[in-house]
Parts: sequence; structure tokens; C-alpha cells
Amino acid sequence: MPLAPGLRVLEVGCGPGALARAIAAWIGPGHVLGIDRSARAIAQAVAGSADAMASGCLSFRQVSAEDFELAPGERPFDLVVAVRVGALDGRHPAAGARAWRSLTAALAPGGRVFVDGAAVLPVSNG
Repeated sequence: MPLAPGLRVLEVGCGPGALARAIAAWIGPGHVLGIDRSARAIAQAVAGSADAMASGCLSFRQVSAEDFELAPGERPFDLVVAVRVGALDGRHPAAGARAWRSLTAALAPGGRVFVDGAAVLPVSNG
């Protein structure tokens, strides 16, 4: 992934937050938002991320990929990253179509999507 300081990164299906924390450490003054549909996963991610969250470079939100929307005033993301997310790897086509629309709408112009196991990458944004 083309990680660089200052990027805004959305990690979809963050689970307990290990990748989100690693990306946050790499991009320094940027920001990572980890999302997951599971309340338990988000609770684990928050519990293991106190320092990064306190510095403002990392946050988490409970929401599915297909229901994700930018919060009012939230800036779009430079990168969207997903590893082993059922809605994005072809296992759930209807959810996948909704997820692609939601996630690409959250991309900054020229933003990029990196998905492990994706059947297609229908990204056209800027």
C-alpha cells in the first residue's frame, strides 16, 4: 500500500484493530478510521488502542461497509483498505454492491481502494 505521512485511511472490517494501529503508526500525523459491523470487535479495537486514539490519529466506528457514510464535516479518505471482508470479496453480491457505492463515495478525488480477495474493483472517483 502507498502509505505516507498525513494520509486519511479507512480500514473496513477492522476487527480488534491490529492493522488500523499499524497503519496509524506508519502514517504519523494522518488519521485512520477503523470500521466493523461487530460491536465486540469495535470494543476490542478501542480497548487496545488508547494511546493512538488519545493522539487523535486513530478512531473506530461500529458500522457495516454497506452502511458506511462520512459523518457531517468528515473529510474523505485517501485510501480504503479491507482484508477478508465478505461484502467485498464476492461472497455477498448484494451487500457488495452497496458497500462499493458507500466506500467509493467516501474517497477523496484520486483516492485508492485496496481489497484482499476482491472479485472486481469498480472504483471511479476523481
